[in-house]
Amino acid sequence: MQSVPMNKRKKKIRLLLADDHPVVRRGIRSCLSLEHLEIVGEAVDGQEAIAKVAELKPDIVLMDIDMPKMSGLEATRHLRKEFPEVRVLILSVHSNKQYVLQIIQSGAQGYVLKDASPADLVRAIEAIDSGEAFFSPDVSQIVLNQYLSEAGNGEDESGSGRLTSREREVLSMIAEGQSNKEMANKLGVGVRTVETHRERVMDKLNIHSVAGLTKYAIANGIARLE
Repeated sequence: MQSVPMNKRKKKIRLLLADDHPVVRRGIRSCLSLEHLEIVGEAVDGQEAIAKVAELKPDIVLMDIDMPKMSGLEATRHLRKEFPEVRVLILSVHSNKQYVLQIIQSGAQGYVLKDASPADLVRAIEAIDSGEAFFSPDVSQIVLNQYLSEAGNGEDESGSGRLTSREREVLSMIAEGQSNKEMANKLGVGVRTVETHRERVMDKLNIHSVAGLTKYAIANGIARLE
């Protein structure tokens, strides 16, 4: 994925940092000292993150998992209910299956490991700001392995067989991070038609988030890992 040139950006991306370690927050600030990114505030726990979102109205919250008073996962669940327009990017040292699946279920739009490069962190922020989901390759592989394991044990009742060829095509494009307008242009149909396909895919699969659809598409071979 390529970064969007500055002359095509309409606004700065407003960020809130939520991490209880000052050194980590300082390091993230140094990584994100770019013209199109603006760190509007910091929080040291989940409760403060929710309060700061209400006060500062950021576009994206960079959320740690392990914080006092309220964990990042719990804070993310609250934000998804109270401020659905605010996107959450999880930053964590954890890469085990349990954490990965909990993060996806919490409603976060992305998950980047703290040992990721500054360039990958910026890519994740830009992708999420554009309405896409972003998961580090290692994280995507964990999710894929989990689905393959469940399928091998007969635990996964895939609904992909109920999708039409056009719906599978739309699902693949959603997983690639394409907007409704981009999909409409490629398919030669109207945006409303794409929206209808998208709604049907979500209803058939009972998945109602971009992150969930992306995870499903990767696990079922409808989209490829980068």
